[in-house]
Amino acid sequence: MTAGVLHGDAVRVLSSWRAPDRGQDGLRLEFLRHLEEHPADGLWRECAAGHITASTAVLDASGTRVLLTLHSKVKAWLQLGGHCEPGDVALAGAALREATEESGIPGLRLVPGPVQLDRHEVPCHPQGTWHLDVQYVAVAPEGARHAISDESDDLRWFPVDDLPDSADAAVRRLVARAVAASA
Repeated sequence: MTAGVLHGDAVRVLSSWRAPDRGQDGLRLEFLRHLEEHPADGLWRECAAGHITASTAVLDASGTRVLLTLHSKVKAWLQLGGHCEPGDVALAGAALREATEESGIPGLRLVPGPVQLDRHEVPCHPQGTWHLDVQYVAVAPEGARHAISDESDDLRWFPVDDLPDSADAAVRRLVARAVAASA
């Protein structure tokens, strides 16, 4: 039952989202096509053609720092997030669940709606596959303290205008859009 609810939410979110540019709108249409072509498994890790994921740029209460994870598999600084799970009923809920689990910070406040989409290749399957990532922004409560999860080698606050060298262009764009969306 929740799989159909989550699929419906993903279609609704992507159908109603106003992309900030043509490239993002192209990804939005690609993600919707993926969900149409994979109605039963397009949100799940098992879908070898790719799957929808949900991630979050977590900002501190001042909006001047972003919490990034040194991902244990990728060995790069990334936003928090990951795979949808069977209990998820909304993409925003999956993004918030992942951010809370990976940061250890209770009380994160999710900014309504996605801020960016990203499609990137990952080794979830032996032949490789794609994450079709719907990216959100959350703001941590004042004085929030984080805790490193099993999925991270490290977890650290960075100034939004001084990200680590291993943060790729997609993370940099996400942080810039996160700052604008939380202002």
